[in-house]
Amino acid sequence: MSVKAPCGTVLSPVITPFGDDLAPDAERFVAHCRWLLANDVGLAIFGTNSEANSLSLVERQFLLDRLIEADVNPGRLMPGTGCCSIPESVALTRHAIEQGVGGVLMLPPFYYKGVSEEGVFRYYAEVIERVGDDRLRLYLYHIPPVAQVPIGLKLIERLVARYPGVVAGIKDSGGDWENTRAVIETFSGDGFRVYAGSERFLLPTLRAGGAGCISATANVNSRAIAALGENWALEGADARQTELNVIRDIFESVPMIPALKAATAHFASDPRWARVRPPLVELEANQRQTLLEALARAGFDMPGLGA
Repeated sequence: MSVKAPCGTVLSPVITPFGDDLAPDAERFVAHCRWLLANDVGLAIFGTNSEANSLSLVERQFLLDRLIEADVNPGRLMPGTGCCSIPESVALTRHAIEQGVGGVLMLPPFYYKGVSEEGVFRYYAEVIERVGDDRLRLYLYHIPPVAQVPIGLKLIERLVARYPGVVAGIKDSGGDWENTRAVIETFSGDGFRVYAGSERFLLPTLRAGGAGCISATANVNSRAIAALGENWALEGADARQTELNVIRDIFESVPMIPALKAATAHFASDPRWARVRPPLVELEANQRQTLLEALARAGFDMPGLGA
């Protein structure tokens, strides 16, 4: 039986729109979050595909505040608050807790490579101790292909033992299903919530007892992914998973973040959505055409976007 999570079964690392001056566009951001919620997708704002590490602490706080002011349910929010700097991670985490979020998703400190498990443990422990709030629900963010700082089983065991209830779960974006399975089998029996980092692993994660997925393409294929998350135990789930994988393959055929924004711009009839913040760049014209043609052949749409 899967472990139900307060933020939802499927969450999106919400893409961040930028204006001509590359400042975050709060109006479009709020509108996209509303569309995702309407499609039963929770909001893992300030994730990798949000270009979070190209955003300042103040910009993240500003966008979170705009969501709360727009009456977005804070319980559906899992903002990313992990930085290389302990004080910044603490500040972002405290601010999120004060807004009543369902949890925070925290990268390990990722600049220095080859650091020890002890060092990563001390980082998380220091953040938790400084935040000092029983309302904190911290989700670890394991993404070794990008951060190159892994979060292994022994480290999870130490953190859960030291901070039971506070260290509430993990997003596993390692792309290794056997690792995800091992985390679920080892920890989910105690309520630890395990999210796969892609909908490609949504069905096996839920069948194994995990919580769901936090996936880039939930930004665009939200309704279909959420439907599998809701109906995973029903007949036809394997066929639905295969359909999700087809769309995932299309988006993975070009750089993911610019692809998500290009598709959003197209289906919202709003070219400003295509803008990314350097060092990322938009899709080249031939990449964009290839992407949209492949999506058209697959019958893909984003109904209600921009309405």
